[in-house]
Amino acid sequence: MYLTKEEELILAGEYGYALQKAMEILVALGEIYGADRLIPIKSAQVAGVSYKNIGDAGMEFLRDFVDAGARVSVYTTLNPAGIGDDEFMEKQGRVLGLYRSMGIEATSTCTPYYGANLPKFGDHLAWSESSAVSFANSIIGARTNREGGPSSLAAAIVGKTPNYGLHLDESRRATVIVDVGAEVRTFVDYAALGYHVGKTLGNDVPYFINLKPQKTEFLKEMGAAMAASGSVALYHVEGETPEYRNAIDDRIERITVEDSDIKAVREAFRDDWSGIDMILIGCPHASLSEVKEIAELLRMRGRPLRIPLFITASRAVKALADSLGYTEVIERYNGRIIVDACFVVSPLKGWYKGIATNSGKSAFYFRSFGFSVRLDDAENLIMESP
Repeated sequence: MYLTKEEELILAGEYGYALQKAMEILVALGEIYGADRLIPIKSAQVAGVSYKNIGDAGMEFLRDFVDAGARVSVYTTLNPAGIGDDEFMEKQGRVLGLYRSMGIEATSTCTPYYGANLPKFGDHLAWSESSAVSFANSIIGARTNREGGPSSLAAAIVGKTPNYGLHLDESRRATVIVDVGAEVRTFVDYAALGYHVGKTLGNDVPYFINLKPQKTEFLKEMGAAMAASGSVALYHVEGETPEYRNAIDDRIERITVEDSDIKAVREAFRDDWSGIDMILIGCPHASLSEVKEIAELLRMRGRPLRIPLFITASRAVKALADSLGYTEVIERYNGRIIVDACFVVSPLKGWYKGIATNSGKSAFYFRSFGFSVRLDDAENLIMESP
């Protein structure tokens, strides 16, 4: 991989230990994937935030960078943190403190585009959270690989990332046409579609035809589900996403999704309410529109939920929800908006036994963790909940 003179000096340690170690990570990654050079990035989004995931070893990795004086050189935000007991939260606070010491804005969200970390079409990024990567690549048309925690942090420090994968035009072309023959209308229909396609295709680049989403949130959820059940980091939707015109070759493979495929996913996550003791909305973190919808549904229900409702969202969305009165309504009916956190990366065993959600991503992970899962649209979850 070609390095400029400055990059060679960084790798040789002439700019200090922290930059040298970050450059070593990037060069190793670039050589593994055959990158020709490093390219500048506009922003980074760093994973490896929850103490549940990184543990003490991960904290030592971060502390080594902090002790070496590491500072990020581009605008950088964090993935959501975990929540747990007092001991867990003390260690979680130390993790966040280490990231802050490097100049990272600790707005811990999987939807950084709802806040200040909003890229534009064509920007090169080093983002790590799977649903955020999908949103940036597919809906915005920015360019990022699905980075790991160490590589996204290294890119944030150096301000560059290896030029391979989804940074390249040829890697962004569709590999499979997905003909949507099913009736796909609701949020959970899109979650089920994404779950089925991700499980079927793995890491392909799908091109959807006959799909007309009414809301951006539907595509956000579809992409998140595809990234969870598979590892899809980029998709195109004919007539909808910014790169669809140049993304297709009619000679590529074609699959069809039928109503039976959507029904099968829904039926797979249809556990009885008797085993559910928590409702979760906001995976990925909820938009203001989603929060508003929940507040309106609770008003229509007219009585508090017996099962607690948690909505995870970014700080920016929570602040708007507070000012517009949505938070007060949600809390009145036994709901709560949680910021900076994700239940998927939290030690919930022993706290809850079953989760009702409208998120295909949540359904995938919580079932794999051994929880009962009920997947349904928010309206049904609110109105049918005991």
